[in-house]
Amino acid sequence: MKPEKVRRIAEEIRKVYPYVRILEPVDFPPNAYYQPRNRYRADSLISFLSRNTKRGFVTIGLTSKDISATKGKIKDFGLMGLGFRPGNACIASSFRLSKTNSGEQFFKVAVHELGHTQGLTHCPVKTCFMRNAHGRNPTDEETGFCEQCTQILMKKNWKFNSI
Repeated sequence: MKPEKVRRIAEEIRKVYPYVRILEPVDFPPNAYYQPRNRYRADSLISFLSRNTKRGFVTIGLTSKDISATKGKIKDFGLMGLGFRPGNACIASSFRLSKTNSGEQFFKVAVHELGHTQGLTHCPVKTCFMRNAHGRNPTDEETGFCEQCTQILMKKNWKFNSI
């Protein structure tokens, strides 16, 4: 992923969570590659990131590569992102995003996955960043975290005065 794109996403994330640091890029581990679909397994990537994340920190992997995970009976379901709840690592991909609004959409996917690492579940509020995508891209309808999700994140030192 181009460094300027990473910097833009980091700047947007800082508006809600100011404790962001950009790390040096790392190569994906070879065991995460799923050759039959030319994708990377998101769960394997999260495990790799998790093992390399210091205690008390959260790592988000940002990529333009296609990622997937098993979803129900579908062994290789394409994703925009994945985050374990709670966890210390997550991943967001720009691969499935609209080319016309990809920067804003990518930010929304990234903060959604970071929300999972903080313990948030999917939210029923249609405009909340934490809504379930249900296999499509609803990011253009999302306007922010809903009141309930915001309150949970504020207890975890997230800041919302800059949005």
